[in-house]
Amino acid sequence: MQVFVTGASGWIGSAAVDELLADGHAVTALARSDASAAALEAKGVRVQRGDLDDLDGLRRGADAAEAVLHLANKHDFANPAASNAAERAAVQTFADTLAGSGRAFLFAAGTAGLAQGRPATEADTSSSYGPDSPRGGAENLALEYVDRDVRVVSLRFSPTVHGAGDHGFISVISDVARRQGVSGYPGEGTNRWAAVHRSDAARLVALAVAKAPAGARLHAVAEEGVTSREIAEAIGAFLDLPVTSVAPDDVPEHFGWIGGFFGLDGSATSTATQELLGWTPTGPTLVEDITAGAYSTPSGR
Repeated sequence: MQVFVTGASGWIGSAAVDELLADGHAVTALARSDASAAALEAKGVRVQRGDLDDLDGLRRGADAAEAVLHLANKHDFANPAASNAAERAAVQTFADTLAGSGRAFLFAAGTAGLAQGRPATEADTSSSYGPDSPRGGAENLALEYVDRDVRVVSLRFSPTVHGAGDHGFISVISDVARRQGVSGYPGEGTNRWAAVHRSDAARLVALAVAKAPAGARLHAVAEEGVTSREIAEAIGAFLDLPVTSVAPDDVPEHFGWIGGFFGLDGSATSTATQELLGWTPTGPTLVEDITAGAYSTPSGR
């Protein structure tokens, strides 16, 4: 299958591309920089230069593909409106290009915020609609195209897709611990984050490209929920720092922007996904990765 990929040089995308190539797919990837282009070409990937703002380029990539895998996102936490607008425009462009073709469109989404007081399941629908909502309401927008003969698949990733080399949320929380001299957790530390190892997430993506049905909402989740206290204790043990609760009112000052995420409850299951695709996570747990030193290097280095 000819697959057009955005975010192919990213944390999840680079591993997913390796899986797609191993499965015998031909991959064309969008690349912004010379370094990304060179790394992709070295793998045997055909490179198309451009970025998410180049909507004509996205159309060209989709036109020439049998499947589109959209994993890129601006992730501009200082200007989320810009990230949301870019995501909606990209999804709209891809979906319009593929309409009526029966071809596949898979895109990154998340499990966080889908349910309150219980683990989120694949049956839970996103409450984000419209361009001003998180991710520009892209999941609901894309799923409308199932009725327009597009094999739309939502790839809902855990709040943390972990592993050595990850510079995401857990890396930032580790940086906070280094800076503060203590490994903190919000309040009682009972809120939970779903988690999945990068290798498991990448394998799920490849399986989804090959056989996920139209309208599927898939959960890249290996651990239903790791508490913020367990995360803090593992970071504290590795960095040899004391572990402490941070009062809710002090969370913004202590953690900075990441505090708003670390205090959320984001547990989720993947039972339906595993049964649908025959996917079984086998990678290390989040605590095992922390303990093994996956976050030993500050995120900015």
